Amino acid sequence: MSIAPPGQDAPLTPAGLTDSEATERLRKEGFNALPRDGRRTLPRILADVLREPMLALLLGAGGVYMALGDLKEALVLVAFAGLSVVITVVQETRTERALEALRDLTSPRALVIRGGVRRRIAGREVVRGDLVVLNEGDRVPADGWVAEGQGLQLDESLLTGESVPVGKIACGPYGPGAQARPGGDGLPFVYAGALVVRGTGLCVITATGPSSEIGRIGRVLSTLETEAPRLQLQTRRLVLGFAAAGLAASLLATLLYGLLRGGWLEAALAGIALGMSMLPEEFPLVLTIFLAMGAMRMSRARVLTRRAAAIETLGAATTLCTDKTGTLTENRMRIEALRLADGRLARRGEGGDFPLAAGFRELAELGVLASAPEPVDPMEVAFHQLAGPQARHNGGRSLVRHYPLDPLLLAMTQVWDNDPAAGDRLVAAKGAPEAIAGLCGLSSAERAGLKAAVDALAGEGLRVLGVAEARWPAGALPDSQRDFPFVFRGLVGLADPLRASVPEAVRQCREAGIRVIMITGDYPQTAMAIARQAGIDSEDLLTGEDMAALDDAGLKQRIRTVGVCARIMPEQKLRLVEALKTAGEVVAMTGDGVNDAPSLKAAHIGVAMGGRGADVAREASSLVLLDDDFGSMVRAIRMGRRIYDNLRKAMGFIVAAHIPIAGLALLPLLTGMPILLGPFHIAFLEMIIDPVCALAFEAESEEGDAMKRKPRPPKATLFSPALVVWSVVQGGVVLGVTGGLTLWLWSQGAGEGQLRAAAFLSLVLGILALILVNRRFSASVAAAMQGPNLALGVVLAVVAPILAATQFLPPVAGLFGFARLDGGEAAAVLVLALAVFLGLERLKPLWSARLAA
Repeated sequence: MSIAPPGQDAPLTPAGLTDSEATERLRKEGFNALPRDGRRTLPRILADVLREPMLALLLGAGGVYMALGDLKEALVLVAFAGLSVVITVVQETRTERALEALRDLTSPRALVIRGGVRRRIAGREVVRGDLVVLNEGDRVPADGWVAEGQGLQLDESLLTGESVPVGKIACGPYGPGAQARPGGDGLPFVYAGALVVRGTGLCVITATGPSSEIGRIGRVLSTLETEAPRLQLQTRRLVLGFAAAGLAASLLATLLYGLLRGGWLEAALAGIALGMSMLPEEFPLVLTIFLAMGAMRMSRARVLTRRAAAIETLGAATTLCTDKTGTLTENRMRIEALRLADGRLARRGEGGDFPLAAGFRELAELGVLASAPEPVDPMEVAFHQLAGPQARHNGGRSLVRHYPLDPLLLAMTQVWDNDPAAGDRLVAAKGAPEAIAGLCGLSSAERAGLKAAVDALAGEGLRVLGVAEARWPAGALPDSQRDFPFVFRGLVGLADPLRASVPEAVRQCREAGIRVIMITGDYPQTAMAIARQAGIDSEDLLTGEDMAALDDAGLKQRIRTVGVCARIMPEQKLRLVEALKTAGEVVAMTGDGVNDAPSLKAAHIGVAMGGRGADVAREASSLVLLDDDFGSMVRAIRMGRRIYDNLRKAMGFIVAAHIPIAGLALLPLLTGMPILLGPFHIAFLEMIIDPVCALAFEAESEEGDAMKRKPRPPKATLFSPALVVWSVVQGGVVLGVTGGLTLWLWSQGAGEGQLRAAAFLSLVLGILALILVNRRFSASVAAAMQGPNLALGVVLAVVAPILAATQFLPPVAGLFGFARLDGGEAAAVLVLALAVFLGLERLKPLWSARLAA
């Protein structure tokens, strides 16, 4: 046989390329691998990370503590700075890992014919024009067309997302005509990354490396930039704002103290204390801890977090784009309906049972006989499952001959030896209904009735096959399956069943104000049927053909109402995501194949399937569903909203707690009383605030309306005006009470030790009141106290003995510079702390609705 590549009149020799020809093409066109140009090295990534303002702030705070001689606190901050570097480097190298996964996928070992000799070479050494031998289990090394093939079937799900293998035809020695895209039966093209699941063949390579279909996806993937999470950007701005304010206040306090009192050394200490009281090192710490703990909690819910900052973004998602096969469905074929030739119809029951009455059992068993004894094809597996274990033995028959799927006749036939006493053989065929009709010689009227029956089943989203039977005497068998005297036996409707958790998950998404859009390459009728079962709005359908006719502005307008997108090509998925983002939506996108990687990376939150997803899809995503269950999406969304709510509570608490700390640090400068809080006291307070805001608030359970409110607006800030006002009010109340008590004691002639002890103890109890108030956005006192919180309990259990020790253990009291309070003073501190808690709980209803919005 002679073979010619497209565009070449004279066929090539069947011996394939010579070694010299292959070497020359390899030199000119390069290896069959994705290019590595522009790859970011680790030093370059580190250099970019070290310029981050948040990291500089952490290191600066560590330097302040180091200058104050507090080595432990300095080392803790430096450790968190190192953790920030590690996390950022991991995030920044995601693109590099995605490209590496593509390179691995596109460079398997390949069996080629060169100089008439078959040899195994590295996939990256395959060149255009090579003759590649394909056997069952091989991975196609590059794009090409099939010159020879015997029953060749390939799994192209990595490119198309569809789980059903597709048949390939041979197109002869001179090659095919126009090139086609991946997907669809009866095409002569093969693509890099596809898996041969059945048959053998010989293909001619036409495109390698970046020129291949998978290389094109890799080029698109390498040009996309993952959006920086808005929470990270907001936190960075918040940190910079507070740091600037703290620096200005510190300098102002130093100047005022020095000018008014003349003690510049004390002025410097007072300024440092005030600066420390306003230094917001908790913000990046809280963000890191919350997202790390959130990732751990998500993993327990079978959701792997690859980009921690995407957790909170998922809670803000307004649109969820999901593929169909394997995400909404179970990624397996199941027989849903059987229709006999006489028109009788049997369907699977609601509970999944399918009792087979007379006639229907024979039809199912005939389907088994038309399938492989050890099936791999999902449809053939479905026949075996329906007919039951006894069908695996094929009635004691032995297979005589297999007639594979013919490109000109989309049917396959198998001949079985019958009981020797019967004297003839059983012939079973299955395939496209029109092909089976042709084998059976149906009349025009019969064909019209058959078409109506097929259309009715297809309208329900079923894939329809026809089944036929024939008898053949012992002896020679015909060369073609067309020569058997087939009798039509019935139709079989198969479907990839909907996951049981999907309708409830879609309902919860709708209740939470999240729009669900199905994006699939499947036929519109099938997609709409699945959408109706899932509860997805299927009134407005957009096909790939319709989409191609729209410009970007038209697509942006149209996508506002679309619920189902069918017959969508891979590059169109990316365009859909971009259109939704342009329309102001926060987009979450699920996917599993290589073709989904660009859209997963472009979406605000890319969610890959862990069980069946391609490596490239997982590398490009933010989250991975380990159980491939769409219901896990709802759990992830619920957790994302909980994390964001608790993060806002922690941030609000930090601001509220720092107001009285800063106020008490500033009060002596304004009144002339002794300095109440030094760097040591503030560092101790930070030891209370840090674990509370980072651990106790993170452990809080979700608000009751977490999944019943609309997603927050895309441009909503972490600190809403309502939260800012509420934090200032809380901090102002604690400062007013604590400062008022201190001023009253000073006016009564209390000593410096007593003033400092009263101010510190009332401040700590006021902070504990703030913790209880901020545990819930709801307004009831009972809600603030309800629910176990182990982290908070541990913090209180540690703080209480230390506070007691500052009053009753002289060494500890001396370390803090405290004097013991008398009974009246201690009682006043406790009563005022209780008053703060009750008063703030009475004020909270004024803000509760806006805080939870």
